[in-house]
Amino acid sequence: MKQHDAMYIDGSWRPAEGGGTIEVVNPADGRVIGTVPAGSAQDVDAAVRAARAALPGWAATPPEERADRLAALRDQLASRAGEIAETVTAELGSPLAFSTAVHAGVPVAVCGSYAELARTYSFEETIGNSTVLHEPVGVVGAITPWNYPLHQIVAKVAPALAAGCTVVLKPAEDTPLVAQLFAECVDAAGIPAGVFNLVTGLGPVAGQALAEHDGVDLVSFTGSTAVGKRIGALAGAAVKRVALELGGKSANVILPGADLPKAVAVGVANVMANSGQTCSAWTRMLVHRDHYAEAVELATAAAAKYVPGERIGPLVNAAQRDRVRGYIEQGIAQGARVVAGGPEAPDAGPGYYVAPTVFADVTPEMTIAQEEIFGPVLSILKYEGEDDAARIANDTVYGLAGAVWAGDEATAVAFARRLHTGQVDINGGRFNPLAPFGGYKQSGVGRELGPHGLTEYLQTKSLQF
Repeated sequence: MKQHDAMYIDGSWRPAEGGGTIEVVNPADGRVIGTVPAGSAQDVDAAVRAARAALPGWAATPPEERADRLAALRDQLASRAGEIAETVTAELGSPLAFSTAVHAGVPVAVCGSYAELARTYSFEETIGNSTVLHEPVGVVGAITPWNYPLHQIVAKVAPALAAGCTVVLKPAEDTPLVAQLFAECVDAAGIPAGVFNLVTGLGPVAGQALAEHDGVDLVSFTGSTAVGKRIGALAGAAVKRVALELGGKSANVILPGADLPKAVAVGVANVMANSGQTCSAWTRMLVHRDHYAEAVELATAAAAKYVPGERIGPLVNAAQRDRVRGYIEQGIAQGARVVAGGPEAPDAGPGYYVAPTVFADVTPEMTIAQEEIFGPVLSILKYEGEDDAARIANDTVYGLAGAVWAGDEATAVAFARRLHTGQVDINGGRFNPLAPFGGYKQSGVGRELGPHGLTEYLQTKSLQF
């Protein structure tokens, strides 16, 4: 049991005003593994006040010194990578190998990238007879999700600090333990008091208080589109900026001439990663009618390798498990054909497991082809030609990510240009922590990672001479 009775505000640990607690449950077995304070609006107010008081000093700190603090934070995260991975595995259910490589490893790389960007970014530029200044937007309210708990914290906090902003973080209530670890790393890295503040709590209480607080200049939120719309409305009432990274229903388009076995295997792996709890997962696989039967067969075999409790973990909680099973039942009711998995509970113990599921005979209007399921569920759709494939791929309210596979790069790139989505992997392109990540349409507003992610936390002033 990890029992935390305090929140990190103004450089020290203090108990919550209300005195309540939130229990953290291990989704692999349902055991309570820790508690954190249930922060109130009063706690949020204290944190925002601390961030506002620290803002002038941090904004005036030379970028090179901010870079030094971020480099120290990166080193702290790296030194505690094993503990971070074990914590994420315990509170999220992710297999330890995935937690080590992704949940612990990627945040170190991202934090390091912002330490470097703080040194090299041009915070001033000359345009004609004007000097253009890029200044910190102010106090940032960061509200992060449970599916990639540390990565999403670092993807918001690191660029905000590099820009000269101060931050109040409200992490997801399902996975707050790693946020506590992050705050300890911030403290050890020597980041000044008030520059970073942590308030744990429930979304409708602490999250809403943070989003609508008059002392917050920008709200950065990652989560569902429904909640993102609510946060956007709250921020809009105060004319404050928002950065929203929301849902997705990404298409994996396999064109004729592509390496079909590789495209299918990578596509299935993408959907099953993190138990399908990834907003950018390629949950719709689009295959030409001439190769459809073979693709279904390959996907069925690939899904069988993801054994619940071994290669794939549980979903984060019982409600999410039931939600995903409900979508699987809807798919069956609407005429899709289950070729792997299904709604029945797999034989994986007492946790919140869902069988890795693959649907064939899916049509674009079906619920499972339109709505974000957020679980290990793949829908395979058939198309007639490239125009039909582009139409199906773009026929969604979302536009976060996607993939294109073709026999040559030029063909894949030409098709990728037709997709209304923020990021497209070409023939299995590798993750790039400097590339902008974010969506079109209802997948969000703004971008994370790299220099584009840093720009989100800056505002522009021009001086004319």
